Amino acid sequence: MEKPCKHPRVCVVAREDDAEFVECQECGDVFDSREFKDMAIEEDTPPEEI
Repeated sequence: MEKPCKHPRVCVVAREDDAEFVECQECGDVFDSREFKDMAIEEDTPPEEI
């Protein structure tokens, strides 16, 4: 199974009103910068113990 990209290097490709879109320089994915911030928060959150 291929390891998912953590988007270590991104650059802004478009801005529109209150949205900013970034592109990952590693895998080429384009997404809203707010999604990128959410991804970083999810990675830093330790898994819940049962």
